Amino acid sequence: MSTEGAIAASNGDDTPRYRVAVRALCEFTARAGDLDLRFTPAPTAQQGIAGHQVVASRRGEHYEHEVTLEGRYGALIVRGRADGYDPVRQRLEEVKTRRGDIEAMPANQRALHWAQAKVYAALMCRERALETIEVALVYFDIEQQQESVLVETMARAELEVFFVAQCEHFIDWAEQELAHEAARSRTLSQLAFPHTDFRPGQRALAESVFKAISTRRDLMLQAPTGIGKTLGTLFPALKAMPGQRLDRLFFLTARTTGRRLALEALTTLGMAAACEDEAAHKDEAAHKDEAAHEEEGNAPGVRTLELIARDKACEHPELACHGESCPLASGFYDRLPAARQAAVQQGWLDHASLRAVALSHRICPYYLGQEMAHWCDVVIGDVNYWFDTSAMLYALTRQHQWRVSLLIDEAHNLVERGRAMYGAEFDQGRFAAARRDAPAALKRPLDRLWRQWKALLREHDGDYVCLEAPPRKLFNALSQFVTSVGDLMVDTPIGIESALLDAWFDAMQIGRIAELAGEVDPGHYLFDIERRGRSATLSLRNVVPAPLLAPRFEAAHATILFSATLSPGHYYRDQLGLAAMTPWLEMASPFEAGQLEVHLAGHISTRYRDRRASLVPIAELMARQFHQRPGNYLAFFSSFDYLEQVSEALANHAPDVPQWAQARRMSEAERDAFLARFTMTGQGIGFAVLGGIFGEGIDLPGERLIGAFVATLGLSQFNPVNEQMKARMETLFGDGYRYAYLYPGMTRVVQAAGRVIRSPEDRGVIHLIDDRFRRGDIQTLLPSWWARPVENTT
Repeated sequence: MSTEGAIAASNGDDTPRYRVAVRALCEFTARAGDLDLRFTPAPTAQQGIAGHQVVASRRGEHYEHEVTLEGRYGALIVRGRADGYDPVRQRLEEVKTRRGDIEAMPANQRALHWAQAKVYAALMCRERALETIEVALVYFDIEQQQESVLVETMARAELEVFFVAQCEHFIDWAEQELAHEAARSRTLSQLAFPHTDFRPGQRALAESVFKAISTRRDLMLQAPTGIGKTLGTLFPALKAMPGQRLDRLFFLTARTTGRRLALEALTTLGMAAACEDEAAHKDEAAHKDEAAHEEEGNAPGVRTLELIARDKACEHPELACHGESCPLASGFYDRLPAARQAAVQQGWLDHASLRAVALSHRICPYYLGQEMAHWCDVVIGDVNYWFDTSAMLYALTRQHQWRVSLLIDEAHNLVERGRAMYGAEFDQGRFAAARRDAPAALKRPLDRLWRQWKALLREHDGDYVCLEAPPRKLFNALSQFVTSVGDLMVDTPIGIESALLDAWFDAMQIGRIAELAGEVDPGHYLFDIERRGRSATLSLRNVVPAPLLAPRFEAAHATILFSATLSPGHYYRDQLGLAAMTPWLEMASPFEAGQLEVHLAGHISTRYRDRRASLVPIAELMARQFHQRPGNYLAFFSSFDYLEQVSEALANHAPDVPQWAQARRMSEAERDAFLARFTMTGQGIGFAVLGGIFGEGIDLPGERLIGAFVATLGLSQFNPVNEQMKARMETLFGDGYRYAYLYPGMTRVVQAAGRVIRSPEDRGVIHLIDDRFRRGDIQTLLPSWWARPVENTT
């Protein structure tokens, strides 16, 4: 049962009630003033838990830790866990872990903390029949391991008045939410599939998703492009929400195109129109009573929110995030209530709609989006929002005890994304830049950090060194550097130089990852040093994200992972931390083998040692195919160097064949220009790097793309890092080569080739260029609907 939401009260009372956590209540009612991000960042969740445990351990045996409290007011049930209570002194404690001087804390943040403490104290007075109680804010500095305690003695009567005031401030919103939840359930129960019939294979897909959510099981789905995966997963997931009493549905993707497709699917399902109808109806019936509202039958739609990255949502990137600098941060919390109400009335909050609401109320669109994540039924965003070390949606789910289902789009990307989220690096160049221009107050911590870094390099010579244990002295110096920069930021409200800020963020990430690495099997991490010229980098590489991702899957009611390339199933279970019995299903393809010619150029080797010899044969093959059937093609290579060499060879061999190429660093406009060349009447070959921005997530149907050349097996580069990864995989899974090289490589190949056939009407050709494609174990990793490859001998 969720902490927030409608419930039926016990003792025969059928009155709907709304549960709200103490923290959520106070964040709604007690925040005022500016948005201010100058204060030092909060500790990690792990550090916070450890800090609370330290404080509790310092109290006597009679001390009660994490006391569950609950109280009612009207339709509200207010519930939470007080950090601690001393029954001898009759003191309730609200513990906040932090860094730096508490005197520098913004006043509105301190007021929020007091509000939480006073609500807990009011509930404690009710439960223990106390007439007075000591209320204490305990600020615990995780760096100094010191407490700063603020205490007030308060009477039960004044605390009750405060509690009632917070509830009165929230009660109208709670009643609105109760009505919305009831109407949402009716809307979703009546939701119909928007088309006359399902696409081939789409019904089986939808039925599998509905069954998995209804039985609270995770599910891995391999479904080809063209089956309608996005609509085929969203529709059954929404239908399952009322019956499973789900609070939220999170659609998570690794690519911007995934967000766009999810919004299009929800629009097809009528969600956007339903929200617009709801907003119009509310305006029209603003003065009618609830009974009249129900009779008219205009039920609220499903509230939908699109979350985008902060750097893309920020209106004033040149300004700092506080009221003295940014006008959208000034008075943010004072204007938030009206903006929040307008946003729920809007209901459909894609990026454009959310921005319009925010700017009409003169507040920051990004942070309005963060707030609306509390109140929207379907949230669409990057996988980071659930799986990252500081994932917001995961944190909200735990805070509110929501029941949520996850839809993970293009789930094959989660392996590499997981490694990146749980990895970090110390880049010598970034810290050298910070050290050059650092203020005097940071000279000592930076000098100490630099000494430890140089000592580490002297101890470990060579271009590549894999460390047996993490360098604790360096990590301790990094921790002191983080504390010193935090203290400086408190004393320097105008901000600090960008190079120093970058180094500070890097140092904090290293500290977080080092802490996490210490909690898992050592074999799941690599600590290594790479030298390039005069510079060096220390990397904390996550090898297998499974133990860190597994708790995130366990926190969800059910998770549906889907992709066109999610094979073999055991590889993804092992890498992602899914249970061994997690079902893996492959959906039948809507395509036929006759739509796609698959040719195998087994007489060509694309191995590094053979590349020079492969240039002319590949150019001849490409030219021959183009002349046989002029049109648009994509050609994929393992590196930019290889791409450029084949491009030159093709230009020399067949200068009449138009060609264009992916550049090493492309702006968004340049990417658009590359794709714009693929017109319905166009002709030519676009050169791209396998596994890059054009290897998946692009849609070029019909004559916009009629073929692809894949001149590589997709294997990762052979280097000391990947060989170490292979060795770790061998130890963990007994199949190092396949786990480190073959399975990821073939996923890239199939994704790239999947750009060709996008609909049942498409016809195309694929050339697999490498003798290793002849091997049976590799051909088993190709899509089952493909025709058997035809060998090219010339």
